[in-house]
Amino acid sequence: MRLLPTRSCEPGMRLGKCIYNEEGVILLNEGVELTGGLLGRLEKLGIDYLYIADKATEDLKIEEPLADETRIRALTEIRTHFRSFMENESRSKFSKNHVLGRSFGNVMRMIIDDLNEKQGTAIMLLNMNVLNNYLYQHSLNVCIYTTMLGMVSGYNQDELMALGMGALLHDIGKTKINLDIIKKPGPLTAEEFEEVKKHTEIGFRLLKDEPNMPLLSAHCAFQHHERENGSGYPRGITGKDIHEYAKWIAVADSYDAMTTHRPHRLAMLPHQAMEVLFAGVGTLYDQRKVAMFRDNVAIYPLGLTVKLSTGEQGVVVNINPAVPQRPVVRVLIDADGQALGQPYEIDLAEKLTVFINHADNLTQASHA
Repeated sequence: MRLLPTRSCEPGMRLGKCIYNEEGVILLNEGVELTGGLLGRLEKLGIDYLYIADKATEDLKIEEPLADETRIRALTEIRTHFRSFMENESRSKFSKNHVLGRSFGNVMRMIIDDLNEKQGTAIMLLNMNVLNNYLYQHSLNVCIYTTMLGMVSGYNQDELMALGMGALLHDIGKTKINLDIIKKPGPLTAEEFEEVKKHTEIGFRLLKDEPNMPLLSAHCAFQHHERENGSGYPRGITGKDIHEYAKWIAVADSYDAMTTHRPHRLAMLPHQAMEVLFAGVGTLYDQRKVAMFRDNVAIYPLGLTVKLSTGEQGVVVNINPAVPQRPVVRVLIDADGQALGQPYEIDLAEKLTVFINHADNLTQASHA
């Protein structure tokens, strides 16, 4: 399989991986031949990337961090509770009945169990499913990133629960912000941005008195937009006063937002978003958090097409857990631009003089 931005796929290519909707129903099966009409619909539905069947990489297997059952259950709970908050002027019926903390606690235990089985594997998340609301998948992605990093940091079960629930619900305050502003396909006015900034305080108020909800989870909603130099909101506090959980979420929240297609801009490739995070180290983000994030996230996802410093072009076929930024690349096109009849692999963790210069689309490579 080869990973391509949806906008770069061509009619006649075949889908290498199923596409699901937010209920977990398969919308397009693996092996479906893509048409111009299908590709246009997928772009409109917000699908940023597609795995395309490719003879040169047909042995490539993609493992998701969560089991389908866990992912569907998590997205269902997020969608159900968030919609309830959106539709009710005060607290949702679920919150009034004290089931919010219990429901998300059960989901978190499933997520922790799944991620425990994936420890030592670099995290790779890309938006390849259909969701009517970006907020749902974003909330789950941020939870996956932060929970896995909490595990790497040695957090115990209670700490992982508090961090994970805080990540799942960090943006719950947006359910009380005008939907037209949240979905605006362009830059916000100063007045609109001031309105959006209220979601941190609203989220804290919604969660702080919730039974079965760790108070630190509420503080994740409150503090995840605070920044190291005090330029964040709502209180403008500096690094020493920002809770560690909120610092993790700040990094994951920013990264996931940058790598997801939005109405007013295209998604960045993972390595581009990582460069932005490092540019903000010390001013916006905690240096240790960004470094650990880099060391545990697959910034060059499996199937991504890349150009090496040697001029050779190929596809990422394996992630080195110790150095995920130095993957194994299967070379399909030589330095002269000629397609290879017999591709070969270069392990960048061993070939230290070779670098990835550019991540791009290998439109010259054959596809099934």
